[in-house]
Amino acid sequence: MTNKIIAIQGNHPAKLNPSTDTSIFLAHEIQKKNYKIFYYDPKDLSIINFKIIAKGFFIKFDYRKKRFFEILKKQKLELIKCKYLLIRQDPPFNLEYICSTLILDKIKKRVKIINDPTSIRNVSEKLFSIKYQKFMPDTIFSQNIDEIRKFFKKHKKVIVKPINSYSGNNIFLLTKFDLKFFQKFIKKHNHIMCQKYLPKIKLGDKRVFLINGKVCGAISRIPKKGSFLSNLSKGAKPINIKLTNKEMKISKLISKDLKKNKIFFAGIDFIDEKLNGDINVTSPTGLKTFFDLSKINLASTFWKELKA
Repeated sequence: MTNKIIAIQGNHPAKLNPSTDTSIFLAHEIQKKNYKIFYYDPKDLSIINFKIIAKGFFIKFDYRKKRFFEILKKQKLELIKCKYLLIRQDPPFNLEYICSTLILDKIKKRVKIINDPTSIRNVSEKLFSIKYQKFMPDTIFSQNIDEIRKFFKKHKKVIVKPINSYSGNNIFLLTKFDLKFFQKFIKKHNHIMCQKYLPKIKLGDKRVFLINGKVCGAISRIPKKGSFLSNLSKGAKPINIKLTNKEMKISKLISKDLKKNKIFFAGIDFIDEKLNGDINVTSPTGLKTFFDLSKINLASTFWKELKA
């Protein structure tokens, strides 16, 4: 009989915000069914004597309390003893991230891993959106200066971002081509994403939650005054909304595609009914915020879909 243990591979709980964090919300929900939570940092994942071992700790969460977690026992754990494993560390999706997925590949036939580690590698968050470019604003992915210069001749305002970042980090709104900026930016990030700026971002974007091939809900995030960033971590305000028919149609298409690619849980974003190119599969967020706004518990839906 499989132990009722769920492993979470993620950033240390002390770095998390219990009022908004999805990992904590998921853990808090499944604890109601008497599952134990084993938490570890991806840097503490090892292969020892052909066994996949993690050095971490058993932990209990309660997001309602000021001290929202309690470390119960520090230990090493062979991860095949877990029933489920959630990959929840933040990007960047770098070589360290890739190595952790390659290690976890070795046990995915014995442990249900969300999301599938092979699929996380294959569904590169921004580059995967190439498949859906007809639903997006004009966008290029490049590190070629001449191509980027041409793009700026077409558009007066351009959003520039790395393809492997997260939470609104290193995103810029530019009104003209700046050679020195791009030489420095490309040297740091290699391929980058340039996208036509959509003025209606001032009214907010929409984050859509996809679970097991189903469109389960959405919130809008309105940038703070003077900002074009809709990330909650950058001060955006969340509100409860419904998807338009067009957004729902696109969301259902992508959700089915992701399920075929063994992606169980994802988040996608719209601005002015256009997909913005971020298909979040590494560590999707927003379930706690959606619950606070709508009282709909998608953490419960998540575990029900897994039949936990």
